[in-house]
Amino acid sequence: MTAAGIVGAAVIAVPMLAAALLALLPDWRLAAWGNVLAALVAFLAAAAMPLLGLHPFFLLTDGLAEHLAVLTAFVGLTTAWYSRGYVAVEVDAGRLDAPRLRLYHATFQVLLGALLLALLAVNTGVTWVAMEAATIAAVLVVQLPRTAEAIEASWKYFLLCGVGIALALFGTVVLYLAVEPSLGRGFPAMRWDALATAGAHSNGVLLNLAFVFLLLGYGTKAALAPLHTWMPDAHAEGPTPMSAVLSGSILNVALAIILRLRGVLAANAAAGAGAIDPGPPIMALGLASLLLAAFGLWRRRDVKRFFALSTIEQSGVAAYAFGLGGPFAVFAGLLHLTLHTLAKAAVFQCVGRAAQLRGGQKFADLGGLLAGHRRLALTLGLGVIAVAGLPPFGLFVSEFLIVSATILRAPLLALPLGIGLVVGTWALVARLQGLWLGEATPDRGLAPGLGMLAPVWLHLAIVLVLGLAMPLPLASWMRGIAAAVG
Repeated sequence: MTAAGIVGAAVIAVPMLAAALLALLPDWRLAAWGNVLAALVAFLAAAAMPLLGLHPFFLLTDGLAEHLAVLTAFVGLTTAWYSRGYVAVEVDAGRLDAPRLRLYHATFQVLLGALLLALLAVNTGVTWVAMEAATIAAVLVVQLPRTAEAIEASWKYFLLCGVGIALALFGTVVLYLAVEPSLGRGFPAMRWDALATAGAHSNGVLLNLAFVFLLLGYGTKAALAPLHTWMPDAHAEGPTPMSAVLSGSILNVALAIILRLRGVLAANAAAGAGAIDPGPPIMALGLASLLLAAFGLWRRRDVKRFFALSTIEQSGVAAYAFGLGGPFAVFAGLLHLTLHTLAKAAVFQCVGRAAQLRGGQKFADLGGLLAGHRRLALTLGLGVIAVAGLPPFGLFVSEFLIVSATILRAPLLALPLGIGLVVGTWALVARLQGLWLGEATPDRGLAPGLGMLAPVWLHLAIVLVLGLAMPLPLASWMRGIAAAVG
């Protein structure tokens, strides 16, 4: 096998093989280190493909797939490192035992491997299978606390996302039928890299039908309104490291698929072959998600539900930008997706440790952090400021670009977009004041050490640098992606 084949296989195979080994490993401390090692190898393999120009024939290695694969693997690595300290506290508190920890570490790797496969699979059918595997892995993790609320949340996740993935399966079949006349039967009609060029010559009516089912199906995974209700429960009841992964990575995969579908339909519509303009439906779901989540933030009292709703808001912003279309808006949406993934993972890692420290995850439990735990409070505050889209962090830049693109292409939508962004930012800042300055509750655990906060600082440093001065090679890389899919 060539070097490209070995590296490409490692991206997918290492997490899956690690899952099997970790499921059998009795020592949870050793398993936690094994989890980190497997995530490190997967990240290095994912990063090697774009850096070395490797293109395994059995993987989709265009810019969008490689960019999101590196991002997903990086978040998987930092979350695996954070998870070591998190599970140690859970074991000491008696909330997790050895059998459940084996399941936790195994499903962590299955989820990571499935997400990477969904991003890099060249076959639309394999993408669907990978997303289904990621769903099942996430369901198993959400129920790990074995409380009534956690089991209810896992069933809700399974049922809602199960319906969504079933719709996506039907849409995948119809998409195959739509492009078959131009690409031929079998595997050629299921290649993501061939769909864009075949869009103009495909059956427009069937493409419209496929788009509706795929948008609803994968829109469920992207937590777009009104298909978003699984996310707050899953975040609130499941282990916090899974929130750090689910808050960005699984949404990114779904939005990437929707972005690719947009290109196929746009090509067909431009050729006058019968397809609708895919932009308005995607924009409508994105804007609805933004507004619903931004106003809903004010009613949340549980800190993990609050930030889960914030994730729905940011997913809506990225979807809106992708629906707006054009290289400028797609660049802004891709930048927003990247920065939000890093910032929100950092916030959830801080929130998880704060909840363990205070023995609860209501805002009332976490007040007054600044007085007793300045390092943790300041780190969490920087993360909230980054997610709120305030300068100097990069989400301010991405949101500014999205508003600018709206003014240029759809000025009437600038007002609801701006209202949603302002209301969401206001809610985040208001909650941060309570976390910093509210009435303090007694500590029930140890404060996190430097090692636990190191991944958070790394995430926030990247978000800060990209907000102040994005390196020219990265900017060129992302502009190339936007030009190819926008």
